[in-house]
Amino acid sequence: MHNPGNATPDRFPAQDRFADGAQYIAGRLTKGTSGRTHTVVDPATGEDVLTYDLAGPDDVDAAVAAARAAFPGWAGATPGERSDALHRFAAVLAERAEDFARAESLQCGKPLKLTREFDVPGTVDNAAFFAGAARHLQGQSAGEYSGDHTSYVRREPIGVVGSIAPWNYPLQMAAWKILPAIAAGNTIVLKPAEITPLTSLMFAQAATEAGIPDGVINVVSGTGREAGEHLVAHPDVAMTSFTGSTAVGKRVAEVATATVKRLHLELGGKAPFLVFDDADLDAAVHGAVAGSLINTGQDCTAATRAYVQRPLYEALVEKTAALMDTVRVGDPFAPGTDLGPLVSHVQRDRVAAFVDRARSHARVVTGGEVPQGDLKDGAYYRPTLVADAAQDSEVVQSEIFGPVLVVLPFDTDDEGIRLANDTPYGLAASAWSRDVYRANRATREIKAGCVWINDHIPIISEMPHGGYKASGFGKDMSAYSFEEYTQVKHVMFDNTAVAAKDWHRTVFGDR
Repeated sequence: MHNPGNATPDRFPAQDRFADGAQYIAGRLTKGTSGRTHTVVDPATGEDVLTYDLAGPDDVDAAVAAARAAFPGWAGATPGERSDALHRFAAVLAERAEDFARAESLQCGKPLKLTREFDVPGTVDNAAFFAGAARHLQGQSAGEYSGDHTSYVRREPIGVVGSIAPWNYPLQMAAWKILPAIAAGNTIVLKPAEITPLTSLMFAQAATEAGIPDGVINVVSGTGREAGEHLVAHPDVAMTSFTGSTAVGKRVAEVATATVKRLHLELGGKAPFLVFDDADLDAAVHGAVAGSLINTGQDCTAATRAYVQRPLYEALVEKTAALMDTVRVGDPFAPGTDLGPLVSHVQRDRVAAFVDRARSHARVVTGGEVPQGDLKDGAYYRPTLVADAAQDSEVVQSEIFGPVLVVLPFDTDDEGIRLANDTPYGLAASAWSRDVYRANRATREIKAGCVWINDHIPIISEMPHGGYKASGFGKDMSAYSFEEYTQVKHVMFDNTAVAAKDWHRTVFGDR
């Protein structure tokens, strides 16, 4: 284990990097003007990482003004010019990969092997994808649909986009929000979670280094109540993109309504993990552990509800618990660590309270406790398996957002699919079967934005991510997200130069 007394400087020197402030406006770091500060804490040690001045409304106004000033030039750049800039951006991100990985591990508690192998490479790949996509934003070809008129469709950037990102994947969420927006010619103001601003700021700095003009990407580090609400309500912000809980998403929608903004909402999830009785049991067990514990369970697509057909139920519970017990919980910077802490002690205590309340009516098979010894100062919680909970119970219906998997039995295929759909959420799901017809039925009938078959959690830049029902609307990644950040214009030409006269005569007669 590391020595908490000198751990943070060795992990990532945040105080040195952000001595000039934690707001990035018009191409430079500045200090926030709210009059209040916030301290980023290493969740593995409880040690302070960075104390910074929070953004207030004046900082949001300055960031929006910078984005608005940069918009005409960036929107007027050719797709090739924006593509070239994004290719340079991807190269800078790749060059800085280790810095990004260490900063993300430090502020979030993610194992370094996860940020090195997943978060950072995924972000670089996203940048490369949208660099290519920037050259392929197309309307529709011309056609004569009304007499002597030719029509076509233009896709145009919307303007200034105000985005609010969560704390569970700060770097990737910054990429998912910023890259499609700027590839389409928009400019952006991003508000990261105030507890995890480091990699969002580094992302914006890397864009400047790559030659993306000042003001195209701005970052304001502040609270949701102050900086976030002001950003959503701002009259010069044309679109709001938010990722977070469904409850906060409803508030964002309410505030955005006043100025009739375009909305993009990626909200909560409670992903079902549906195991039919012909599934490969060992594959399903490994999928359940990996799918439920990714990022310490702080993932809106994580497997949280495993429904197992009764012939496999007890075996899956037993094998999953045994495999969970082999997961190594520890220092995110240690090479052998599989699972780091939760993002904060507040989040750890919230997860523990869910499990403690479930003990009265369900079976905690393994885990359900806070580690002691060398890990006692961090926000750690052991991988936890809960069995035999009721379908209408809190642990089944509510988003826990921690390393907790709840397992329930079902009898018939109809019952399994019904239970999988029986929450307000619909972000992601998986189904496990060797039968192609069973699997295909699951993909049709499970109401979720993504359904994996015999796997759980992989994502790729080319395919969309987004939810059904209370999990929100709009897509991240892929060409679908690119189109989210455009508006459609119909253009119509009179090919005869007399059509307007004919129309006037039809409506008003000869005069």
